[in-house]
Amino acid sequence: MSSNGTWIDHFPDSFQWSNATLIAKGMAPYGAVALEEIDRIGEKLKARSGEADAWWQEWSAMASRIEQTADKAAAEGRQATAGNYYIRAGNYYFTGERFIAPSEQKFAMYRKALRCFHAGFERRYPNIERVDVPYEGAALAAYFMKAPGVSGRAPTVVLFDGLDNCKEMSVLFCGLEFAKRGWHTLAIDGPGQGESLRLRKIHTRHDYEVTGTAAYNYVTSRPDVDPKKIPVMGYSFGGYYAPRIVAFEKRYAACAAFGAMHWSIYDWVNTIKKVTQVDATKSAQSSFQVPWVFGAKDLDSALEMAKRFDLTGVAGRIECPLLIVHGENDRIVPLDSAQKLYDAAGTKRKTLKIFTAEEGGAEHCQVDNRQVGVDYIADWFAANM
Repeated sequence: MSSNGTWIDHFPDSFQWSNATLIAKGMAPYGAVALEEIDRIGEKLKARSGEADAWWQEWSAMASRIEQTADKAAAEGRQATAGNYYIRAGNYYFTGERFIAPSEQKFAMYRKALRCFHAGFERRYPNIERVDVPYEGAALAAYFMKAPGVSGRAPTVVLFDGLDNCKEMSVLFCGLEFAKRGWHTLAIDGPGQGESLRLRKIHTRHDYEVTGTAAYNYVTSRPDVDPKKIPVMGYSFGGYYAPRIVAFEKRYAACAAFGAMHWSIYDWVNTIKKVTQVDATKSAQSSFQVPWVFGAKDLDSALEMAKRFDLTGVAGRIECPLLIVHGENDRIVPLDSAQKLYDAAGTKRKTLKIFTAEEGGAEHCQVDNRQVGVDYIADWFAANM
């Protein structure tokens, strides 16, 4: 990657905007964005640098235009084309919603994103089924993507999001690749994630093994799932969730951390607090994100809750094959957190893969070249389950 380019740092003066834009760019291989459309949005945002509402206004303006094109195509019977446009519109609405604080405005934009994603998936991916995963008297929102042409019981990957992503993204960038290998995928918005947080008000928890057990019980209730070949993976904040799950829920066949999480979640939240108080543009997360996900009233309260999100004394309980994938230039989670997880994991069947700038995928969760990360994980699962 050229050190002079703007692929990674689209907005040199704002890591917050650059990181969020790079996440959107990373969806290009899966048809969920168009780079030309992102470039148009970027040019308008550069002209509005510093405007509080610029981010959501420009992303939602593009989303609305693309959605209208999708509606017209659908009305005219051009359903495949409509599906493509709906998926892109959904992704742009979701990207625009990112920096809106929890409010009716935020939830209204999320509902627009969900409407477009659903309309797109129905037309482009009929093998995606919307499902509810029973969870403590409620239900977690999820998609079950079946691998086309597969009969009988098949391996099934349980996939959890990060702090500020959603199942609509992960079912595409992971589910499509897994389906090519004959595996099903359960892409789930767990507590504190996506639809389960926004529309069902289910906040995160430190003991995520409860969620992992609920997901495992759901997939094994299906006649199309091989109960002996169910790995779990999580990306970004999911790099805490997935290892925590397999430390306690021993029925999973393997675990992948698509990006390790901070070894000390407390220190990470404290850093967000300090950075956002000085210059919010230097933080990938907005000041409201962690408290909202945790169900805390503010960052101080979230700090106290974060003390319980700790793999110390937990990682040693991991017995199944474990893969940790990390980027050497990860600016959200330092590389030493990946090494600490690797060293502490109890299993002898463990792999630490570090992507370098030379080979690509050196940023957080390989968002600068997500395909290399997904391919590596899929190949590793195939070899280790």
